[in-house]
Amino acid sequence: MQSNLESPIADHDLAPSEWVIRFGHDVPVGGRIVDVACGTGRHAHWFADRGYLVDAVDRERLRKLSPRIAFKQADIETGGWPYAGRQFAAVIVTNYLYRPLMKTLVASVAPHGWFIYETFAAGNEQFGRPARADFLLQPGELLEAVHGRLRVVAYEDGYVDSPKPAMVQRIAARLAAG
Repeated sequence: MQSNLESPIADHDLAPSEWVIRFGHDVPVGGRIVDVACGTGRHAHWFADRGYLVDAVDRERLRKLSPRIAFKQADIETGGWPYAGRQFAAVIVTNYLYRPLMKTLVASVAPHGWFIYETFAAGNEQFGRPARADFLLQPGELLEAVHGRLRVVAYEDGYVDSPKPAMVQRIAARLAAG
């Protein structure tokens, strides 16, 4: 399986995702966040600026650091998940897909925690990259990933025109108390 390692949009050119902001306001105060494949850290910084402690992981070094962000440089596709056994108040993933890690990410959501995921979906090939099926979620794929594990609060699968025209799939789901 392959991942979407090259985003068609320069991460540093983007404000935090509106989807992440929409549901990020509901993440339990005091909880720890993990920003998966964090890129330039736009979501890690957004949460850190709101007082959360954030673990950020990416294979490229995060250039801008904050005292509230613990950065881990790791290739999570070849080196494994560096947070094995840990759970988070929110697992944040945007513009990234590595299917073999999906179950681990869902299992990393703590009770009352959030799984906030947004990436490109089938049909995006008409708008440019990513265009390979390996990098595009299939219809309902995020719903299947959380089925029986998390409660879906919101789900979308379709066209967006901002920050650029694309087909995306996104989900916000919660884990009920243990």
